[in-house]
Amino acid sequence: MSPPSRPSTTTVLVVDADPHSQDELGNALSSAGYRVDKATDDETCSRAVTDAEPHVVVADVDGFGGADAVAALRGRSNVPIIVLSARAGHHDKMETFEAGADDYLTRPFEMDELMARVRALVRRRSLSGQAYAEPAVETDSFTVDLFAKKVHKNGTAVHLTPNEWGVLEVLARNPGRLIPHRHLLEQVWGPGHLTHSNYLRVYIAQLRRKLEPVPARPRHLLTEPGAGYRFES
Repeated sequence: MSPPSRPSTTTVLVVDADPHSQDELGNALSSAGYRVDKATDDETCSRAVTDAEPHVVVADVDGFGGADAVAALRGRSNVPIIVLSARAGHHDKMETFEAGADDYLTRPFEMDELMARVRALVRRRSLSGQAYAEPAVETDSFTVDLFAKKVHKNGTAVHLTPNEWGVLEVLARNPGRLIPHRHLLEQVWGPGHLTHSNYLRVYIAQLRRKLEPVPARPRHLLTEPGAGYRFES
């Protein structure tokens, strides 16, 4: 079955220093209905992010500065970033997520898996643009504004990556309720990622560092061992 097409206004920026790999990725994305822009280095990437305002960036970071390149891109934009890399080590993945990546795909991979992950991030971005006239969820440490899609801690705005926001939003919409791992994964990453509980550990840890007064002793983003997570306001 062919992947569902996307309107030409949905833009994916492919960042890859290898022309052959870049063409392969670009052709696959174009065939899936996306508008594709390309960049080969930090300068062209920066210009493309500013000019094209892509919905998703797919970046092979092995020839493009690694986690430092991700951090530089995240400093310029909140665009969702899918990292491609031949490095499969836990440290490499953690470093890249810490730098601001939203997803990580280890080479070699099946192209249909990449397409599924792109669709999930596009869907997330589309949903995040919908307006919900809902009140803010307040804790004694931070406030989650579900309408404006913003978080403030002690009166200061807190920058969250798209996936960090996705996890927090699901939890904050259900205060006091146990949210199973599979439900969180499906809501944030899509049904193809129901076994990737390591994603949740990474993002919950990042949210605690950004929001909890004492991350090692969380009061609001709680773990229910073997079951899921709970938001206590």
